[in-house]
Amino acid sequence: MLQPFDDNYFMRQAYLEAEKAFEKDEVPVGAVLVCKNKVIARSHNLTEQLTDFTAHAEMQVFTAGADYLDNKYLNECTLYVTLEPCVMCAGAAFWTRLGRLVYGASDERRGYSRLTEKVLHPVTKVTGGIMAEECSDIMKRYFHLKR
Repeated sequence: MLQPFDDNYFMRQAYLEAEKAFEKDEVPVGAVLVCKNKVIARSHNLTEQLTDFTAHAEMQVFTAGADYLDNKYLNECTLYVTLEPCVMCAGAAFWTRLGRLVYGASDERRGYSRLTEKVLHPVTKVTGGIMAEECSDIMKRYFHLKR
């Protein structure tokens, strides 16, 4: 049976959030949290708007998703995020027991996978590279404008 939605569909939703961040002059990272094929939370970086260095897109959807589910564990959820999570966000994903992580572009400088120790929970399945080119391009455009 065909799934009505797939990784590309949900990453497109996260990318729309990244575009919102770009328009607000935030680092253009977007995220959606999906549970049982339904988006239960969506956000983008809000660090400048909230003057809060922890207001990454992932952190925003973890909080909103846990509130929606009335449960601190997100083990039945998939996080779609346009950029590989940093160590802080990967650590938060650990504590949520995130079921699956899907990211677009790799973060060569600050991504969690650059660490030698495992940061994600052992149950978390990871898929990278979904819409990687588009997700990388919006970051490049943003930082090109900053130079």
